[in-house]
Amino acid sequence: MEEDRFYEASKSMKRKTPPVCDYHGSDYQTSFWEKGGRDYEDQAEAIALRRLLPARGDLLLEVGAGAGRNTPRYKGYQHVVLLDYSLTQLQQAQERLGRSDRYTYVAADVYQLPFINALFDGATMIRTLHHMADAPAALREIRRVMRSQGTFILEYANKLNLKAIGRYLIGRQDWSPFTPEPVEFVELNFDFHPQTVRRWLGEEGFQLERQLTVSHFRIGLLKRLVPTKILVFLDSLAQHTGNWWQLTPSVFTRSKAVGDATEEGHLAAKRAGADGFFRCPACGSAQVEEGEASLTCTACSSVWPIQDGIYDFRKG
Repeated sequence: MEEDRFYEASKSMKRKTPPVCDYHGSDYQTSFWEKGGRDYEDQAEAIALRRLLPARGDLLLEVGAGAGRNTPRYKGYQHVVLLDYSLTQLQQAQERLGRSDRYTYVAADVYQLPFINALFDGATMIRTLHHMADAPAALREIRRVMRSQGTFILEYANKLNLKAIGRYLIGRQDWSPFTPEPVEFVELNFDFHPQTVRRWLGEEGFQLERQLTVSHFRIGLLKRLVPTKILVFLDSLAQHTGNWWQLTPSVFTRSKAVGDATEEGHLAAKRAGADGFFRCPACGSAQVEEGEASLTCTACSSVWPIQDGIYDFRKG
């Protein structure tokens, strides 16, 4: 995949966490989406999001926001927090979206989210789980920062897709698409079995509500021969089969956060600004004070810079 050349393995400075994918310095938005012949995929994903997103909400966490491709689609939420490990991707998002009070930009590790418990009533993770070496740990952190009954929309790369099945059956692929374990086909790029993802969601505190199959026609020849609008229309019809079977390279899910959760973030979530909902990823304390150019944890003295309007929690 073209996007796979843009990763750099990094590790947390404070406690051992899995390696993360850093798109630092990449032109992923331009080269992969805008000039990469992926209008069909982008429009099909927009339809899936429209079908799964709540009509309205307070505070949404966009995990793996990148350059903000999907951010304008979250129109029903009053405030959106764009989270990505790459500072440069967030800078590109800031250039595209502006410095509106509606957006907060945060550079952080998904395995150590810098937010207090039960803060968000919505979260999305699109084209990001496939970079997770420990997907359950990432889902667990997202659940921690979500309010009970909050909506979580997850997209994942599906190993049980028709192309992979065909390649395996004719002997052109070594790994089986039918087995439950993830397959790492390129370093820090994973495909997942639908049953495994459903199990993880349940184990980490999410109740699955709906599944949509997306990108049914992700074949180069088809995209060259058939007009994009026709492929998108056909895909929009086929997406409804997602609750019955999952045989496409991309699957979208909508789940509810369930189970017991502390609600310390409920009042903070009502606020439009960033003040009052951070916690220190180094020690877990919510005693974080914001200055002009940094955030300081009064519990462990960690300092987290604010770089041109972007909160940077990647290093202590």
